[in-house]
Amino acid sequence: MLGTSAINGRSSSPSSDRIFVYEVTGLKQNDENALNSYPFRTSSSVFIQVPYSRMNQEMQRIGRMGGKIISIRPLSASVSG
Repeated sequence: MLGTSAINGRSSSPSSDRIFVYEVTGLKQNDENALNSYPFRTSSSVFIQVPYSRMNQEMQRIGRMGGKIISIRPLSASVSG
């Protein structure tokens, strides 16, 4: 496999280890999250950490839950120090 280490099976690409933070508004209770074993918390803004490899799936999930992505930034940029 191109770009994958034979030792641990992980990609050697720098993007594979990157984490992004989505700022999302408008999430609401619906059929998808109604099946959760915990109550759904509504808030004006939610921050979700997403690995690079799952960005597309997470965008689709947020859309199905009625949310709107306000911003996407690398995790390193969202940490103030």
